Formats: sequence, structure tokens, C-alpha cells
Amino acid sequence: MKKNLCLILIAAIVTLSSCSDDKDDVSGEEYLVATPVTTDLKRFKEEAVEVTEPVPINESGKIYAYQDYVFVNDVNRGFHVIDNNNPVNPEAVSFIKLEGNHDISIKNDRLYADSYGDLVIMNISDINNITMVQRIEDAIYQQFWCTVGFDVDWPQADFYDYGDFDASKEAIVGWEVKSQRLSEEELKTKYGVNDSNVDIALNDSAAESISGGDTGQGGSLARFKIVEDYLYAVEWSSISVFDISDLDNPKTLEDVYVNGAIETIYNQGDILFVGGTQGMYIYDISSPEKPEYISEFVHGTACDPVVVDGDYAFVTLRGENSCGGTESGLYIVDVSNLANPELEKFYPLKGPYGIGFKDNLLFVCDGDDGLKVYDKTDVNDLKLVSHFKDIITYDVIPLDDSLLMIGDKELYQYKYLNNDISLLSTFSLK
Repeated sequence: MKKNLCLILIAAIVTLSSCSDDKDDVSGEEYLVATPVTTDLKRFKEEAVEVTEPVPINESGKIYAYQDYVFVNDVNRGFHVIDNNNPVNPEAVSFIKLEGNHDISIKNDRLYADSYGDLVIMNISDINNITMVQRIEDAIYQQFWCTVGFDVDWPQADFYDYGDFDASKEAIVGWEVKSQRLSEEELKTKYGVNDSNVDIALNDSAAESISGGDTGQGGSLARFKIVEDYLYAVEWSSISVFDISDLDNPKTLEDVYVNGAIETIYNQGDILFVGGTQGMYIYDISSPEKPEYISEFVHGTACDPVVVDGDYAFVTLRGENSCGGTESGLYIVDVSNLANPELEKFYPLKGPYGIGFKDNLLFVCDGDDGLKVYDKTDVNDLKLVSHFKDIITYDVIPLDDSLLMIGDKELYQYKYLNNDISLLSTFSLK
């Protein structure tokens, strides 16, 4: 089983919250202390999975296309299943509650998903009767996954006392906050406070940091990728590898560690292109059970999805907020020599997210600035052929006959028209 990094995060929170206000006499002061209300972790995870009637989406995540269906991630909570047999009039089928979920991938009616760091396998051969196959504990771990329910609010408190909480066996489902009188000695021994001139409150950012077959297709923001009989899942700084030749009983293989924080994964044949906050990493999977490092293209710190067409990788960088200070834009990287990728051209953008291509059309989701469609015949002279404004855009999936795009609680579909596209339908997930 993988090391439970949640314990490290909890230790960090205790340290961050172990501070007191500037007082003349700390001894005997009253403090608000929050203690976790817990339940059995195994039961908690089992109850975190349920198939229900369609519900309004809370926060749009990634999209995934499989046969006549579209799956839309509801960040941390599961995914919405949409019947897209008629793209002009899609219909909601169900909501698969799967807490702690960020991504999915599907092969031959077996759906693979993450949930609180576990790998969950479902049978979707009957879309109206989706069933669980199995759950492999601790198979995957993401930086911010933790055994704290996503519907559990962090309370206002001076200290967070986890006592003998065991993240490998327990899940936090609530908090109990009580006023306690703590002496200076208790502050030092229990919470590590040794300087009364530090702010006591747990800062918000710390709380938020916890808080070959019939295969489907994901967008450029995907963290899961199925290539033949193998599933690759990117973690915070490594690639988890699974042999799924037996679809119902995947084998967990050895992780491959990456020299940096990574976010997305894309393949062109036997080559994996992994997007990270500091660069693009290239791996050879001709021996699929053990990806071999080839090279990397380093850029400034930014959020970084990547797609590849022939000799060029198209990388969108979003340098804002937590993504870093790099200028937002489109990097076109020459990867004709995989051992030595080089920047070919840079185009500034507002705040891009996902990216995709179909033949000579390049689709860029530029966040609040809408969907931009370019003719990429000449990568050194991209031509803007369409700009769909006044919409928020996150990610795209170019299908054979149409383009899927997820925005803010809206699913958009576009029809290809020679060197242009036109809106086919809009489906609200609200």
C-alpha cells in the first residue's frame, strides 16, 4: 500500500494552527479547539459511491466521451452521465456519486475512476444499471486527496486536535468545537506553541489545501490515459501504472517518479507526453509496464495541458493565481527530435485551459475569453478562424463528427464545417 500522505498534511495543519495571539499571560486562556468526528474509513468509502437520478452540477470538471455517452466530472463528487445519441438534443441519464473523484477512463464497458486515492472499477455495459466491480485501496494518490469528506466544512477554531486519528482507518465526517482553557505548558507540549507572538488562526489557504479495444476519449486535462492494455494515471509527482489486460482485476505495477509536479497526460503512439507545472515530460512506453524517461521541455511555473500532432506539441500555459507567474499563452514545441524538444513559437492568450485539434483546426479554451479556433496549417503563423465569446471554457474533445466542450455548468457541441465550426447544441447541467 502507498504511504498515506494525508498524515503529513494533517501534521502540517497542526503545526500551522499551533500558534497564539500576542498576550501578556498565555497560561489559563480560553481557546476554541476542534476535534474530528470520525467513522470507519472502509464503510465511508463504500457509502461514497451511489448511482442516482440526474442532479444539478456543483462544479464543472473534465469531460470524457465513450460511445454515445458523455461523462462530465463534478469536481470531487462524481460524474454526470449524458446520452448523446442525438447531439442536437442530449439527455441526462444519471449521476454517479463518487466522492473524491477527479477523472475517469473507459475500456470495453469497464470504467476506471479515482476516489480518495483508490482505483474504482465499474461495469457500465448496461448504462441504466451501473454496478461496482471492485475498489483497489491506495492505488492512486493525488496531492490534495485526504480522508476528509468534501461536504464537511472546516470550522472556525484556534486549534485542531487530531488526537490519535488514524488516516489509514478513519474518515473525518464532522467536527466538534469546544472552548478549552489551556495553560502555557499545555500549549507547548500539545500544540508545539513556543512563541506567543504568532497569529493563532488556521489560515484559509491551509484549510483549502486539504479541503487496444473499445476505449473512450478524454480531453487535454486528463490525468488518466488508457493505451492498449495499460492504464496510466498521473499523481502529484509520479505516474501510476496498471496492467488492465484482465479488465476486472487490474494489476498495480511500479510507479514511475517524475522530476516535478505533473498534471496531465497524453500519448502519441508509444510516447507519453506529461504536462506539469514546470515543464513537459516525455516518456517511451514501448515497454508499457515501465515508462522510460526521454527528455523534458522546461518552462516557467504555470498550469500546463498538452496535445501532440506529428512533430509539434501544443502546450497551453495559464500563469495566474496558484498556477504561477508565467505569461499565459500557447507554446508550440518542436518534438521531431524527442531527445531535444525546442520551442518553435509562442502566442499570448488570456487564461487558457484545455486544447485539442482536428485535422488543421486547433481548438483552445481560453477561459473567460471563450473558445478560439485556429488554422494550424502553418504553426509559425496561426490564423484565428472563429472566436466564440461570452462563454467560459474549460476543455474540449474533438470527435470524428463534432466537438465537445465543457464550460461553466454547460456542455457545448459544435459541428465541423470545412475550416470552421458552428454551434450544434448547448446543454445545461444546472
